[in-house]
Amino acid sequence: MYPARYSGVVYQYDEFDRSFVAERVAEFRDQTRRFLAGELSEDDFRPLRLRNGLYIQKHAPMLRVAIPYGLLATRQLRMLAHIARRYDRGFGHFSTRQNIQFNWPELAEVPDILAELATVDMHAIQTSGNCIRNVTADHLAGVAGDELEDPRPWCELIRQWSTLHPEFTYLPRKFKIAVSGAANDRAVTAVHDIGLRLVRAPAGDRDDIGFEVMVGGGLGRMPIIGKRIREWLPQQDLLAYLDAILRVYNRHGRRDNIHRARIKVLVKSLGIGEFARQVEAEFAANRDAAPRVDAAMIARLRDSFRPPAYLSLGDIDASTGAAAGFAAWYRHNTRAHKVSGYRVVFISLKKHGEAPGDMTARQMDALADLADHYSFGEVRVTHDQNLVLADVPQRELRTLHAALAPLGLATPNIGTLTDMICCPGLDFCSLANAGSIGIAKQIHEQFDDLDYLYDLGEIQVKMSGCMNACGHHHVGHIGILGVDKHGEEWYQITLGGSPSGEVSLGEVIGPSVPKPAVADTLARIVDVYVEQRETDGESFLQVVRRIGIEPFKERAYAPDTVAA
Repeated sequence: MYPARYSGVVYQYDEFDRSFVAERVAEFRDQTRRFLAGELSEDDFRPLRLRNGLYIQKHAPMLRVAIPYGLLATRQLRMLAHIARRYDRGFGHFSTRQNIQFNWPELAEVPDILAELATVDMHAIQTSGNCIRNVTADHLAGVAGDELEDPRPWCELIRQWSTLHPEFTYLPRKFKIAVSGAANDRAVTAVHDIGLRLVRAPAGDRDDIGFEVMVGGGLGRMPIIGKRIREWLPQQDLLAYLDAILRVYNRHGRRDNIHRARIKVLVKSLGIGEFARQVEAEFAANRDAAPRVDAAMIARLRDSFRPPAYLSLGDIDASTGAAAGFAAWYRHNTRAHKVSGYRVVFISLKKHGEAPGDMTARQMDALADLADHYSFGEVRVTHDQNLVLADVPQRELRTLHAALAPLGLATPNIGTLTDMICCPGLDFCSLANAGSIGIAKQIHEQFDDLDYLYDLGEIQVKMSGCMNACGHHHVGHIGILGVDKHGEEWYQITLGGSPSGEVSLGEVIGPSVPKPAVADTLARIVDVYVEQRETDGESFLQVVRRIGIEPFKERAYAPDTVAA
């Protein structure tokens, strides 16, 4: 494994890390040269480019850059702005894996992009391909009041362990791990190949913290909620147990059918009991030979993620006497911080009329300046395609809001229906069956009254342009899936999904609806919720679970709605 340390702001590479990444860039530069010269075939080049985060999409290559567990230093955000401006079309797209994607680079210039990224300790290694992808975490790690333990040191350990792991470089299919340390599972661990939650020991020493381990979760063509395989795993056995899970999967996972190759298919076919038995046997047989996370390593990891130098500040209510615009932003776009005098600020990348998750180079540069001034030089990426300034003094909130507003980064809609997840869809992706960005704009136009959105409360809309489910539509309170019908774009609606708490998969309400009718169909669904809620505090999801989908289905397919 190669080490990287946290400076109190974001992880830092040492000389080994930098030489390793530089060598990888030089290697890919030569591979790209040989491909463009005709010395490598497309079949030979494909696995090489995928190992470096490069896809060939509908219009141009797409480069996916790793942002380990969503942490960015401002020098890195400024580099992303430079990449967007110099090599792309002035913007980047933040994804649900807490990464960023560039949709318009020239293939011949990708090695140059990777070389520039390396100067700020960034890369695209293992952001694609059949390997362990970017490890994701709670975007409120280290600052949330409901946190048992900061998961980021463990994400970093897994990142080091999994990078170019000789045994797990060519898995049957891509592999995703998420880690959470809080009561509220903001990392959505239940729909990952492996989900890890830091928990107290079920018996004995209640101060002993280990991991609850879930396996076999995932979305896509076969959406499945993960199953618990270990109620509690000692911290020192983490890598040994991950080794055991990956070995069982690597040994028995299917390689003959890409649609049946994920670990969720293996867990389902074997049954969780038999899969667990094989993992435990593998773990017992190789535990002593596997890497151990000893007390010194645990201490070093935790020390590497020490909190920044907080000031001694008292709590204030910054919204007292504030103008309506700031008051709405404070209520919806900020959250409590575990340190008095501070507040967590969400930067909405869901301005009405804009593509969700997109950010311009100008916005990146400006936010980097604001993060330096207000939040210890750190920016975080959420799996909902927003950003976070985690450590803003409460006394600075009004000034920060005034600076964000003219940048288009202060839309007060976090947690509302228009704070939707949206994949790039048919506008960019060669796998998509239908567009997503245009539907997002349609929904923005339909639900453009913020007061109405606030009255509705939390409604999570998640949208994908194909069955690969990059937009997590299966776990949306309202899910939207684009489908192709004889060359036309239609959209399937699901209700009742949830990515956290009582995790659930949405249920299809009926036939797909044509593209022009999507937003109107959502409006009809929302009308049913407004009519049926028993109190102002009853959420959309609670109503769906209480009354079922039939009343929503009946309204959605009223006679004046065209469906097929």
